[in-house]
Amino acid sequence: MSYNSLKSLTPAQALVLYYGVAILAGALLLCTPLAAVGPHLSFLDALFTATSAQCVTGLSVVDTGTRLSGFGQGVVLALIQVGGLGITTFSVYLFIYLRVGVSIRGRWIINETLLPTPVSSWRDLIRSIFLTTLIIETLGALLLSFVFVPDLGLKQGIYSAVFHSISAFCNAGFSLFPDSLIGYRNNPLVNVTIMALIILGGIGFLVIRELADACKPRQNPLQPHRFSLHTKLVILTTVFLIIYGAVTIGWLERHDALAHMSTGEAAWTALFQSVSARTAGFNTIDLDLLRVPTLFLMIFLMFIGASPGSAGGGVKTTCLALLFILFYNRLKGNPNTNAFGRTIPEDVISRALSLFLLAMIVIGLALFGLLIAQSPDWAHENPREFLGFMFETVSAFGTVGLSMGSTGQLNIASKCIVIALMFIGRVGLLTMAFAIARRTRSTAPRYAEENIMIG
Repeated sequence: MSYNSLKSLTPAQALVLYYGVAILAGALLLCTPLAAVGPHLSFLDALFTATSAQCVTGLSVVDTGTRLSGFGQGVVLALIQVGGLGITTFSVYLFIYLRVGVSIRGRWIINETLLPTPVSSWRDLIRSIFLTTLIIETLGALLLSFVFVPDLGLKQGIYSAVFHSISAFCNAGFSLFPDSLIGYRNNPLVNVTIMALIILGGIGFLVIRELADACKPRQNPLQPHRFSLHTKLVILTTVFLIIYGAVTIGWLERHDALAHMSTGEAAWTALFQSVSARTAGFNTIDLDLLRVPTLFLMIFLMFIGASPGSAGGGVKTTCLALLFILFYNRLKGNPNTNAFGRTIPEDVISRALSLFLLAMIVIGLALFGLLIAQSPDWAHENPREFLGFMFETVSAFGTVGLSMGSTGQLNIASKCIVIALMFIGRVGLLTMAFAIARRTRSTAPRYAEENIMIG
């Protein structure tokens, strides 16, 4: 592709190209004998792993800790970091480093992936993103090393701490341990550190920046910091989903999966799964032990996902918040959509509804295709198997990475469907958001209105 062809790409096309090239490069590297322990990975398995890492999902058809070599794990870790921050962020940072101006395409990509409103200084923004990421991941690795180094030795302990810190902050869910973090279920430091990294990586850089600004000393200490509506909705929705998920999981599993645990261990497990289920993909309990209602709740949490401008996927916390706010205002007979003394523009509400509906359609079509592709391989069909593939579908779309074991059962056609679903979940909705967000055509025709019956 020539330079002129690249310049002619639309922002949406450029975003897809950036992610696609990184995935293909990662897949080719993972295909090499250097990347595997034992026989090298097939191209499809390498493509699946590269897509999952680049799209910070965490689903894997091979065990990262035992099947991949140090080089292969390094490729996965690089893809996670690049996918978490966004390939375009790296590109813009490189432009700034080389003292090259940011193009209109680059500005659009940053604005769509990182900020709900424009900023005055792009250079300061990108520098703050990298500095914030470096500080948070370094602190996370340092805290985890206090546990991993005594257990695994100095070199392997530090390496595991760095790997899991990056994976958690980028909401990827890749782990070097075969049982994810089940072995550290009773360790408060590992639980708190991983959950903090997941939450910080999932609320978005804009919210982190606002929270950091609120902690800075002010001229008038008595005057409270005024948070943006975006930050208020993200924080409130995130806190609600975490508490609601933890309490419900604990209540549903109190006589089943959590029955053999102490009160403290059960509380840590329920809280961890509530945090992780929304986007990260780590687990501290075998999902096969969970009841069907609990798994259905986790599907809901995975579908909602993280917040805009973060490393996570899903339809986003703000989309859920807007739907509830819209419903509340309409019940009160308010034609406007108001929240916290602000009126939310109707075009924002329309985009939220459109993206929510689009996500439902994509998941429905993908699940239908997955069931068709997998049906000949089923020994017998039962509701739990259907739930397993539904769990897999939503996990891939929400770039979560949790699985009930269906990943290992996927055939060639199903792997291709899940690969496409992970890619769409990470990139597709952004490009669709760009299409939806385009200005309304002034020449669009308007016809006579006519009512239809609903309800």
